[in-house]
Amino acid sequence: MEELVGVCQERWAVEECFAEAKAEVGLDDYEVRRWDAWYRHVTVCLLTHAFLAVTRHEAAIEEEGSPKKGIWTQA
Repeated sequence: MEELVGVCQERWAVEECFAEAKAEVGLDDYEVRRWDAWYRHVTVCLLTHAFLAVTRHEAAIEEEGSPKKGIWTQA
């Protein structure tokens, strides 16, 4: 049961990341016409989202001295 709860918590973090990527970097804005173009679009969106998340995390550490509670700090 504990393992199932852990998996659900991890899945929630992934869902949050996809929702943020859709809102912030336009992950869901591409209308698929070709596989390679879609693949490039998704790759660029996810890399951009990762960059923004890391930058936001580092800024929170510099401002407050500790990171904000969220997907980066699961403790």
